[in-house]
Amino acid sequence: MVSNLINEKLDTTKFKISALSSNKFFGFWLYLMSDFVIFITLFSVYIVMKDNIAYGPSGPEIFNFFMIILESFFLLFSSFACSFIFINSEKDYTGKIIFWLSITFILGFLFLAFETYELYDLVKQGHGPSCSGFLSAFFMLLVTHGAHVIIALLWILVMIKQLIKFGITLEVYTRIICLSLFWHFLDIVWIFIFSIVYLFGVVK
Repeated sequence: MVSNLINEKLDTTKFKISALSSNKFFGFWLYLMSDFVIFITLFSVYIVMKDNIAYGPSGPEIFNFFMIILESFFLLFSSFACSFIFINSEKDYTGKIIFWLSITFILGFLFLAFETYELYDLVKQGHGPSCSGFLSAFFMLLVTHGAHVIIALLWILVMIKQLIKFGITLEVYTRIICLSLFWHFLDIVWIFIFSIVYLFGVVK
């Protein structure tokens, strides 16, 4: 695999055709579809359980919209930065790709830090996932999304290391495309979380 990374010559047009028609890219699409099913299931569970608050608080009583807006800002702007990764990868601007990967990482890390604090603060106030069906579904949905963001952040670090060592090769280019798709997928999931959980959660 390492020899493939070194020996491939730069040809981004060829790379794009090869990457999009590769089995790896098709396999990654299948993975994204399986993840899509997982989140559809979690959203369905949340919708069913959102009114089962037992003796605990409801969503509007515990949602911190200042934190939620900040989280949305960081993640959506990270998606904007991620778009520049793909644009520059087609032009072999390795330095710019690394720069936008770093910006995406920083914004994603800030999102994760605020999301973690939001959940920690709820547990600290006694509103943990064991309090009610609503909170169990809420925590499960957000923790699953957060776990995916952690994986994406680690992926970004690996890509930065590979770009520094090998530059743009077919293998690296394919992984950048898959990473971009994965990051935008997480942004879309967050938009649904913001709309279904937070926004519609306070509208009766």
